[in-house]
Order: sequence, then C-alpha cells, then structure tokens
Amino acid sequence: MAQLLKDGQVTDNTWTLVAEDAAELPAGDILVPLNLWQQQGSELDQHGGTVGVWLVGNEEIETVAELLIKAPVVAIKFPKFVDGRGFSMARLLRERYGYQGEIRAIGEIIRDQLYLLQRCGFNAFEFGAEVDLAEARKSLADFSDAYQVAVDQPVPLFKRR
Repeated sequence: MAQLLKDGQVTDNTWTLVAEDAAELPAGDILVPLNLWQQQGSELDQHGGTVGVWLVGNEEIETVAELLIKAPVVAIKFPKFVDGRGFSMARLLRERYGYQGEIRAIGEIIRDQLYLLQRCGFNAFEFGAEVDLAEARKSLADFSDAYQVAVDQPVPLFKRR
C-alpha cells in the first residue's frame, strides 16, 4: 500500500485519487476532481467509501469554499513544484474559511517545500514511490522558529519574546 506523510508521521494512504477522465469510481475512500464533485454530488453521497475532493491552483477557491469546508480531505494538486498558488489556497482554507480537515499536497512537490507547505496549512503530503518518506519527514522541522505569521503560528516572533 502507498504511504504518505500526515501530521508528521508516515502512514498508509487509504485514499484513491480519481482522474478527471475516469469512467467509473473505484471502491473505498476516493479523492475526486472538483468538477466531478460539483456535478455528481448526489451520486457521490451514495458512494460506499468516504469522498474527498482535489483541485488545482487555477481554480477559484472563493467560489466553492462553502462546499469545500464540508469535505473530510481537500487535496491541492501542484502541476509544477514552482507553482505557488496551492500555498495560498491552503492558507485561505485554514484562515479565512476555518477548514479543520486534512489538506493534502499532491502532484509535483519537493522535500524542500514541506516546511513552508506545513506553515500554510497543509498537514498531509503525497509523494511518488521514489521518495523516502522517513527522510522527507525531517524537512518538517528544518527550522526551529519563524519570524513571520502563518497558519501554524499566528503571533509574530517579536511579540513572542
């Protein structure tokens, strides 16, 4: 079974990512693309497993935020590791919309981004099989503190001293 980093631990990935052009839904817990989630909401309610949603950085989170906050998992797909829109999406979900569920980074992410992804509100990271998750996990603690405010620390350093 595939694994991922979730809440700082290596754990089994029980979710199946459904492609945008999938003909049918697999059994179990699934992550469906936003357009499918919006179009087939009532059908997805009948699915035998838990249903989460995935989206890419060019989708307008503000227009679907009320729906997203009800999902148990929101996965944000990074088409390239240099695409920073997903960072903003996670931060908006956590800070503006109060989302408390799992926010998962999928797609082209790299180990060097984990600390900042975590600061923006991501708590789960899905890598390819070639990545050693035990080693990648160390990147979550690359820095002992941060000057700036973020989802994980709303008070700036100068006020904490």
